[in-house]
Amino acid sequence: MKSISNHFYWTGAQSHYVDQIDVMSINHIYVGRFGGNSTKGQSKNEDGCLVWMDEEQDWELAMILDAHQSADSAEAVIDLLNANEDSLTCLLTQPITRTYFSKIENHILQLLQSPEFLKKCETLNGETACLLVVRKDKYVWWLSVGDCVCFLFHDELVQLNQYQLNQRQFYEWIGKVNTFSQQIPSYSSGVQELRSGRSRILLVTDGVLECPGDPFVDSSALHHAFSGHTSESLYSILETIQNKGVRDSTTLITWECSHEQSVMIPSDQK
Repeated sequence: MKSISNHFYWTGAQSHYVDQIDVMSINHIYVGRFGGNSTKGQSKNEDGCLVWMDEEQDWELAMILDAHQSADSAEAVIDLLNANEDSLTCLLTQPITRTYFSKIENHILQLLQSPEFLKKCETLNGETACLLVVRKDKYVWWLSVGDCVCFLFHDELVQLNQYQLNQRQFYEWIGKVNTFSQQIPSYSSGVQELRSGRSRILLVTDGVLECPGDPFVDSSALHHAFSGHTSESLYSILETIQNKGVRDSTTLITWECSHEQSVMIPSDQK
């Protein structure tokens, strides 16, 4: 685990949080971790996460990973981004243009498909789901491999029953079994304009979604869980799944962002 002002990364191999809830903040971004219940057979944590931000340049980058067999693959993806921090930060700090997110996506895809990284993946124990999210100005972009989920909560979208940015995809991984080793890799990505006013971005691994009793299987339940202070809300979510007897480890990253710029509306409402 490493944390310096606006950079943080961790894997469950460093500290597993089995039977333990941990909630922390990196400036305005909050991270919640629970390693699962040992009484249900959990003994390790194979999740990972990474957070970068630059408040002056108005962007955040967050990544969560859900590995299996070991945390090796999660650590490998984190190491890949950290090793290329300078080139990625250079792209992230550029002003918003039509090609802003496509440049970031293309660069990350090049890194994930580089011969050196693919060769390293062949030696790993297991593979990982990976969800990478960048917020810049009034836009949010994501790249998803596997079954981690990014939620976007905003009052206008909630009224339309819209909560998720991406859809869980099974049988996609990075690691020993690697989608980027295929002739055509399988992943999803997208860009969303944030509505004016306040939005909440939330990344989760599947422990919170596959908890006994399904307390958060309905996206609206997760939205309603953030009724108080962010740290208290995260703790309450993790305490709920702990009390419900979840076995799987769970990692959450969340933050609020807001803007008052004009946004898309139907032509007949202008």
